[in-house]
Amino acid sequence: MKIAFHGAAQTVTGSKHLLTTDSGRKILLDCGMFQGMGKETTDLNSHFGFSPAEVDALILSHAHIDHSGLIPYLVKQGFRGEIYCTPATKDLCEVMLADTAHIQESDLKYVNRRRKEKKLPPIAPLYNQGDVDLAMSLMQTVSYEEKHKLSEEVEFHYTDSGHILGSAAVNLSVKTKSGPKKIFFSADIGRPNDKILISPQPFPQAEVILCESTYGNRLHPSVEETEKKLFEVVFETCVIRKGKLIIPAFSLGRTQEVVYILNNMKNKGMLPNIMVYVDSPLSINATEIMRAHPESFNAEIKEVMKTDPDPFGFGGLKYIRDANESKALNNLHESCIIISASGMAEAGRIRHHILNNIGDPKNTIMMVGYCTPSSLGGHLAAGDKQVRIYGKDYDVKAKVEVMNSYSAHGDYKEMLQYLSCQDPNALQKMFLVHGELEVQTDWKATLMNAGFKNIEIPQRHTEWEI
Repeated sequence: MKIAFHGAAQTVTGSKHLLTTDSGRKILLDCGMFQGMGKETTDLNSHFGFSPAEVDALILSHAHIDHSGLIPYLVKQGFRGEIYCTPATKDLCEVMLADTAHIQESDLKYVNRRRKEKKLPPIAPLYNQGDVDLAMSLMQTVSYEEKHKLSEEVEFHYTDSGHILGSAAVNLSVKTKSGPKKIFFSADIGRPNDKILISPQPFPQAEVILCESTYGNRLHPSVEETEKKLFEVVFETCVIRKGKLIIPAFSLGRTQEVVYILNNMKNKGMLPNIMVYVDSPLSINATEIMRAHPESFNAEIKEVMKTDPDPFGFGGLKYIRDANESKALNNLHESCIIISASGMAEAGRIRHHILNNIGDPKNTIMMVGYCTPSSLGGHLAAGDKQVRIYGKDYDVKAKVEVMNSYSAHGDYKEMLQYLSCQDPNALQKMFLVHGELEVQTDWKATLMNAGFKNIEIPQRHTEWEI
């Protein structure tokens, strides 16, 4: 059996790992889009490194676009196998993949106008809504802990990874010439003290592990520190400086967590008398889907819901779908909070909000999740004094705050806690994926100190015999 790493290999986005069984059956783990990779992004997303038509099945871990975003393109290029995911993941993919198709078409209108001026041919989107619809027709749902037989060689089941709604780790049992192999794909590891979701669940002993490493050399502040910091930023920006607080946030997960904490502040009388806008149709759809899946909620939020039936809505909070209403926010002069996608500020309405507010020192831009270094969010988080938005340079006069503690990824101690259900001596090999090389190198050292051995950091398009 072989495994090839075609994405999220020494980088964070683009998750794609291809298993080839001894009989030649090909199983793809995730089919994610590369994001925030600068000029390389389009080329990286255009070439899989394998033939989509030859893939027999796709097992999807969760709905984040860096794990699911190229599924319609895979289908467009000839894939016709079954796509497996949890029920909540399917619900989310239906709106998130459609949104990604729309964003591609919308963003390319601007790009192609500039290309036309330079007498260059237009660029076509990777896929359209028709490709999304075909991809959705191939999706089959598998619940947590439900064993599913792909073939005589391969069986798998999901365990809850606690990362986002519907997220799952993949537990594979594969028959090989040398005997059965237990392979575990962590995908993205959530946090044990998430404000909304159930903690990551233990998983059966594996022989081969593909483990994420996004925050493999960092520790997150405590939940109490995080909430205190958010209150301080809101008060300083909106009350003292009388400015706007702009929060780029992923539509799924971080948006709902920030809204939930603001909701709790409102319940406690701590939130200033200002409007809060969630300006993202996708965020609204994702929030509605989250409301429909309370089985994934933890005990804390269920307790809150006994007295507050809607923890994602409160007086002074407005969800915005209409594009004209979104544009009107740029003409507001009063203090407010604007939460908008995407979290890396690479696409969507958030780029317009940053563009219109970055030049005013009264305002604050607060990054609340991981951003690749080359993304707009990454440049802002790094403290760059000038950034490029839609081909123009803008001076960063607004204050920039970074709060990585809102990330849905566990830090290295939390990931070690997650892996503590495993006997390192029973492991034959561990591959580190979904992380920058420097971070992965530190994470590897931490794992080795904890007793794990035979750890590899694969490069993109490399193949390994298992």
